[in-house]
Amino acid sequence: MTAPAPHQENQENDPRMTTRRIHTSRLLRTTRAAVTALLAALAMPAVGTAQAAGGTTAQPHVERACGTAPAGHARCLALVRTDVHGGLGVRGPAGAAKVRTGVSTAATDLPEGYGPADLRSAYRLPSAGGEGQTIALVDAYDDPTAEADLAVYRTTYGLPPCTTDNGCFRKVDQRGATAPLPQSGAASGWATETALDLEMASAACPRCHILLVEADEPEMADLAAAVDTSVALGATEVSNSYGGTEAHGTTAFAKDYSHPGVAVVASSGDSGYTVPAFPAAYSNVIAVGGTSLTRADNDRGWQESAWAGSGSGCSAWVDKPAWQQDTDCPGRTIADVSAVADPDTGLAVYVTSVPRGSGGWTVVGGTSASAPFLAGVIALAGDPAAFPDASRLYSAGAASLNDVAAGSNGTCDGDYLCTAVPGYDAPTGNGTPNGLSAFQR
Repeated sequence: MTAPAPHQENQENDPRMTTRRIHTSRLLRTTRAAVTALLAALAMPAVGTAQAAGGTTAQPHVERACGTAPAGHARCLALVRTDVHGGLGVRGPAGAAKVRTGVSTAATDLPEGYGPADLRSAYRLPSAGGEGQTIALVDAYDDPTAEADLAVYRTTYGLPPCTTDNGCFRKVDQRGATAPLPQSGAASGWATETALDLEMASAACPRCHILLVEADEPEMADLAAAVDTSVALGATEVSNSYGGTEAHGTTAFAKDYSHPGVAVVASSGDSGYTVPAFPAAYSNVIAVGGTSLTRADNDRGWQESAWAGSGSGCSAWVDKPAWQQDTDCPGRTIADVSAVADPDTGLAVYVTSVPRGSGGWTVVGGTSASAPFLAGVIALAGDPAAFPDASRLYSAGAASLNDVAAGSNGTCDGDYLCTAVPGYDAPTGNGTPNGLSAFQR
């Protein structure tokens, strides 16, 4: 049997071939009892097609920031609303901590999309903490306006300055050098990804230091090198908002995403229930899925459901970790945890290096948003050494995470691999942050 080929749209869009390939390949290379593996394969629900084309089929006003990636490369996972443009410059009174109401606002009010105060409210996060933590954001190409855009975002929402001059912000290439930096990522869409990463990490942990590490190209080897450089330069959390479809050879970089004492997180993808994405499928990486987040008349004040694009899947190449006990996937299941990612309930982002137009305020989503936000939550809690992998999230008390038990990201006859159910499910993992107790020992 030929091993699964690198990312090919026709294979990804064929649900039965995807499921058969996952389990047949696993049967050929595993030493597990053949009968047990075969029964697991037969029990696997068929992969749905609703989101296989990219998780945005029901969202015509949403487009991918980055195009399809060739074999051996990763694609950034940011999803941009095309129906929102809030202009250029600082919005709202500087220093305001105003919460978006969802009603029409004047030009002087805060931008459309959730801001830091909304996210603190939804996930019950403190406004202080994170001192001494450094969040690394790994991206491809250079975002030439990264620091300037970050300043507009932080000023708009009253967050403390994070600049090169005050020592809070650093930007380097994959070797750790400040110059020369890679070519601009504006035309490719990677600059939008970079802005989203920086701003979501800031929203979660305003007092953390930020390290932006820019890979030369979105090749897996370059991105893996950037992760190693992040750790060498003192990062305590590393966020990776990109992915490539798992295939033969993709486990070769697993060691680059395993750094004891450092929490490494990655987006689970934006194509719904399908072949898992790397690096999220590595067993030492915390795979972050996505939700739709809306206000609600309940004690929390918010409600969440599984976002239809949230990536989930069953790995054919990574063995199931001992701490993961779900029964319908014989390999590594993603995701582990989640946060808001639906572009329709998305995040306010400021970015001026864009492929078209003048840039400015927009609304962005995707698990590219939830991954850096979750990295910021871990940094806010201040205990990255508790996350050599995602095992802590599987033993956290029920009250420490918001259980997401509604919504789906594909068709699987209600199975937890593509349907949000009470307790663990693949689209949303163990749930979303409910304060910091799940992230502290």
